[in-house]
Amino acid sequence: MQPFYEYRHLVGFEETNLVGNVYYVNYLRWQGRCREMFLREMAPEVLEDIRADLKLFTLKVDCEFFAEITAFDELSIRMRLEDLTQTQVGFTFDYVKLPEAGGELLVARGRQRVACMRGPNNDTRPTRVPEALRKALEPFAVAPSSSAGRAARPVLVPSEV
Repeated sequence: MQPFYEYRHLVGFEETNLVGNVYYVNYLRWQGRCREMFLREMAPEVLEDIRADLKLFTLKVDCEFFAEITAFDELSIRMRLEDLTQTQVGFTFDYVKLPEAGGELLVARGRQRVACMRGPNNDTRPTRVPEALRKALEPFAVAPSSSAGRAARPVLVPSEV
């Protein structure tokens, strides 16, 4: 199994709709939260750079759903580096339901593309991905051969003991 950065989340009632399942927009929120926590824990220097003038613009985001989740389900949102260019970063996110006993269930898979920018709001320009971010992401890179042939259906993964 490839390494990933993990953000754990317990679903609350406020994240569900009238039917009782999680409202789709929350999956995108959790991608952002996972990315933020990664920066906080793994690349705090980048947060200082953001406080200066670095901007991380989300260019694209998507999520494919395989199974429903409801209030009080425990999730593991697993972020990996999909691709890295001079100015952009591509992430993948696996949303895994963590049962109390037994295997894990892949409930959704998402992607996000971010561009690094600098400058005032009326004149932002692409800039290189900061070195601190590159180094922090390195251990979480997706192996080139692993993205081909990924299943687009729910996958049961045995829990590790």
